[in-house]
Amino acid sequence: MINDSELIINSDGSIYHLNLLPSDIADTVIFVGDPDRVPEVSKYFDDIEIKKGRREFITHTGSVKGKRITVISTGIGTDNIDIVLNELDALVNVDFQTKTLKPEIKSLDIIRIGTSGSIQGNISMGTVLASEFAIGFDTLMQYYRKPYTEPEVQLQDAVVKHFDSLTFKPYVGRASQKLLDQFAFDLPKGITMTAPGFYGPQGRNVRSNNIYPDLIKNANSFEISGRNITNLEMETAGIYALSNMFGHHAISINAILASRVSESFSKNPQEIVDKAIRLVIERF
Repeated sequence: MINDSELIINSDGSIYHLNLLPSDIADTVIFVGDPDRVPEVSKYFDDIEIKKGRREFITHTGSVKGKRITVISTGIGTDNIDIVLNELDALVNVDFQTKTLKPEIKSLDIIRIGTSGSIQGNISMGTVLASEFAIGFDTLMQYYRKPYTEPEVQLQDAVVKHFDSLTFKPYVGRASQKLLDQFAFDLPKGITMTAPGFYGPQGRNVRSNNIYPDLIKNANSFEISGRNITNLEMETAGIYALSNMFGHHAISINAILASRVSESFSKNPQEIVDKAIRLVIERF
């Protein structure tokens, strides 16, 4: 039995942060960071049956082509991903009445639609890119035991060797092949770097002195088996690592809005994000 302090249930039977009941979510869940982006996704649903929210976590559940789908805003960063993924897993795999695991464990399909910056000169703004692997430059997975596949071990070892000045050990996660085949069969694919912040952790220097001033340069020069680190954002590695750990399927679809090579930002970011949203919706 799971203790009350481990899994907090609200008085209405909903889970603590997300404010959702088990019946509120579909088996397919779209993640977006920005709460305002939730209706930008659900406007493409054929119908919307549920709208709920608390704090930055806004949820709409509806259907597309007869398939039930949930879209939820996670907020920014892997700390929020920790909350969202743990609570979603509990919603489908824990009996809230008995506080015990259900006899059959369910696997969710999770599709992140997020914004990102490229760190390779051949990836232009406006590109929609799928993350085949993700490297976490945050410390989320220092708190979990996650099984690693051989390709993940090889990537992690190469990252640790290449970024030898880091005082922490990055972790890695891999996209679901099933979802890559469904949503990214014709998209460029890459290795995504996940940072725990937008400024110093992504090598930006507005009025700060950064410990790793060559972070982007080092990321740009990383290579393993002909693959490079392609882009930089703030959630994908956490989504992949926790999904791998729990047995869920996950993919991250990145709308490239900035180039860290040319130091430029898109003049029409909403159009690029909408392009990524429509691409995902059309492939259900």
